[in-house]
Amino acid sequence: MIQFLVPFLLFLAVPEIVSVSDPPNDSGDRLIIRLLLPEHSDGIAGLLIWRTESGADSWEVVMAEAMPLEEDLLVDGYDPDHPVIAGTHYHYRPGFLTIEGDTLRGRVFTGAEIPSGSWFNTDELPTLVACVLFLALIFLYFRKALRGAELYLRPIAGIEAIDEAIGRATEMGKPILYVPGLSTIDDVATIASLTILGRVARKVADYQTALIVPNADPIVYTVADESVKQAYLEAGRPDSYDPNSVFFLTQSQFAFVAGVNGIMMRQKPATNFYLGMFWAESLILAETGSLSGAIQIAGTDAVTQLPFFITTCDYTLIGEELYAASAYLGREPRQIGGIKGMDACKAIVMALIVSGVMAFLVDLAAGTRVLPWLRQIISTPDGG
Repeated sequence: MIQFLVPFLLFLAVPEIVSVSDPPNDSGDRLIIRLLLPEHSDGIAGLLIWRTESGADSWEVVMAEAMPLEEDLLVDGYDPDHPVIAGTHYHYRPGFLTIEGDTLRGRVFTGAEIPSGSWFNTDELPTLVACVLFLALIFLYFRKALRGAELYLRPIAGIEAIDEAIGRATEMGKPILYVPGLSTIDDVATIASLTILGRVARKVADYQTALIVPNADPIVYTVADESVKQAYLEAGRPDSYDPNSVFFLTQSQFAFVAGVNGIMMRQKPATNFYLGMFWAESLILAETGSLSGAIQIAGTDAVTQLPFFITTCDYTLIGEELYAASAYLGREPRQIGGIKGMDACKAIVMALIVSGVMAFLVDLAAGTRVLPWLRQIISTPDGG
């Protein structure tokens, strides 16, 4: 008789909540529920967790998990329909849903911790230390640059060729074509391109060379027009500025490309600049410019378009070189200091990568545990 009752008693066993704790380093929107589950789950389809606020009678199912569970821990608060509110005391009740559709409810747990938000996430301490270190390096190079210290910047062929390209156009008596990309003003590459445009326009004003700047966005056109106008003013030649040199063409992608290609074939510019954000039109522009015999300098952070520019253009600014070009051209102390500071940060990251590779090789050869120790120091606040 007892042998027949054992499976029945196991079937009626219900889960029990051991604890409901508030995890550290969160905003008070999570609670961790630890369960005590029966050894056997035959005939059980899923686990249900009901929740209610202390003093209320309205219970609602906040979690439903299929059985068997991989672990005896559940996190309440992930469901946006049932958020955990900081400062609220909750009661919980577990239960099983059987295969037949019956519900077996467990005891109510009233000892849940009240969720509260943390002021500081200690898991992010290494990130804070890295940010403080990087900012300190940037400001250090700021001060050095402002004091007149000579800071070395590695030469970038595409930037150094800008003066040569403008001089070539001046000698040939042909215009310079500058395309600031096809993106909008909120694109970082477009902002970098417009900054470089101001530098190029300043040199063009000094050399009295014709400049052509077609635009595919009305707002970018307005900013580009002001940048070129300001460059002529700074060069002391405001009367030389041609208001027709900067113009809006069209917002249609390939219609814009067709218009620019027509300009290339008709006016035969000696130098073409493609700096900004480009998409599928990059190869069409660069190929047409190559056929027209112009020197071409391109730059973009669009990884998918870089191969086309590298293949068809004389010089290509790759990725962040586009952002650094303005500092290279203007030689302003703050911009140079910022670049040197970021280079120092990259040097630290590269040193950490090399250290990790060396530690891995040492562990592999000698059977030590240098790499886990190094990883612990970098990734946790108390790793040392």
